Amino acid sequence: MLSNFDAPVLSPGFAAVPPGHIAAIVTSLEMVEPPALRDAKPFPDGTVLHRLVRPDGETYRRLYRVVGADWLWFSRLTLGDEVLRAILDDPRVEILALRREGADLGLLELDFRQPDTCELAFLGLVPEALGQGLGRTLIHAAIERAWSRPIRRFWVHTCTFDHPGALGFYRRSGFTPCAVEVEIAPDPRLTGILPRTCAAHVPLLA
Repeated sequence: MLSNFDAPVLSPGFAAVPPGHIAAIVTSLEMVEPPALRDAKPFPDGTVLHRLVRPDGETYRRLYRVVGADWLWFSRLTLGDEVLRAILDDPRVEILALRREGADLGLLELDFRQPDTCELAFLGLVPEALGQGLGRTLIHAAIERAWSRPIRRFWVHTCTFDHPGALGFYRRSGFTPCAVEVEIAPDPRLTGILPRTCAAHVPLLA
């Protein structure tokens, strides 16, 4: 999902979503100073956060899909190879894989391309890694890495396609809601970007 604070303002009432599209409510959250990480815990033994330096496109897309498919992450999958390559090669974008014994468990992506700002572009775990407390440790690592740079704002956005606990998770982590938007996009399950079996919690209206 992409955030655009200059998007047109919607009028009150209902609006029809075009056939073959999906609509999500997107909440942006921010912090303007590092929070106190009182309950921070280290990753379990054998679990490490590994920096991916200029990963090839297919390696990145594979990790992105396995982490985000059930939450309808699709923005990176719609990018052409050259556009994606420019992001992956940019030293101001940090891409990290959470790994255990060589297996990928999660993705963390921090985007420092805007001056004085870090965007928590992506943070997520593979389905089998959920419920182990890894998300809490991963967000703490994200906060520490972001504020180790001379930034003034750290922000993230989540939407109604994400895990139902995502908004509360970010608020408990020190983020404060700052904007709400509605995004309408072609359903990636109908365009072939993602399998039709993904995101059973989101109605598929062919």
